[in-house]
Amino acid sequence: MKKIATSLLFVMTFLSSFAQKDFQGMAVYESKTSTADFKKRFEGNKEMTPEMQKMIEERMKKMFEKTFILNFDKQASIYKEEEKLDAPGQGGGGGGMRMMSSFMGGGGTYYKNVKDKKYTVDKEFMGKEFLVKDSLVAYKWVMESETRQIGGYNCYKATTVIPASKTDFRNFRPRREDDKKKEINSDSTKTDNKEKKTNFMEDIELPKEITVTAWYTPEIPVNQGPEGYWGLPGLILEVNDGKTIILCSKVVLNPKDKADIKAPTNGKEISQKDYDETITKKMEEFRQMNQGKGGRNFEMRINH
Repeated sequence: MKKIATSLLFVMTFLSSFAQKDFQGMAVYESKTSTADFKKRFEGNKEMTPEMQKMIEERMKKMFEKTFILNFDKQASIYKEEEKLDAPGQGGGGGGMRMMSSFMGGGGTYYKNVKDKKYTVDKEFMGKEFLVKDSLVAYKWVMESETRQIGGYNCYKATTVIPASKTDFRNFRPRREDDKKKEINSDSTKTDNKEKKTNFMEDIELPKEITVTAWYTPEIPVNQGPEGYWGLPGLILEVNDGKTIILCSKVVLNPKDKADIKAPTNGKEISQKDYDETITKKMEEFRQMNQGKGGRNFEMRINH
């Protein structure tokens, strides 16, 4: 009875605030991507000192662990990385590290309008600004009966399978040794193995699709969530794709300071498909340019 009464209180409180014309909400999300596989690869480099490894781990943590703020109203939202000042001596790192950071889902503003089913997000890649405008992904959510509590809210589980984005570095995995050996064996008829050289980009691979698990709460009945996630009968408080977890740590309904929930406008306007093709092409050009000895130099720029 206590759980039922508590749930009813949540719903009544929210419905009362939701009825206000100028209703807004704010949610804080902590995003963390597993780096275990990449750490093993760096740790296996005999040329690296313990100090270098520690520096890499600190920079990877900065890239793979971030805080985001979602401001939302009844039909739209903006999702943006929380601004933080770098500690002394902890700048963005070398060119390779900055380039990788542009793939990590941070920077810019992600605007979603669930009424119009459109989104706009400003992105920066290698010094160029893009304004990606397109239709929201129609996720085929499978509603589950499993429940849990997040931050005092009763949440329900939903899952979906989506294609892995080629322009989101969080989706990449280090290639398995078995796969690399097979490729070496297949190339042995064309070139001497001793002359076979690889680079950083050839040591990673992209899965065709990923399974996403979301936890949403009907107690906050808005069709919103972090990043591009939406489409559930309640605010999404957690997303897990098997490698990256985005977890809500705080919710404030009708905050005193209202956010300006508007789409960004800076950058060259482009569709998601054209943006992906542009970035994929540039990355392939970069990979070819850094093959062999150049690839080793690129790897060391990342390491340093």
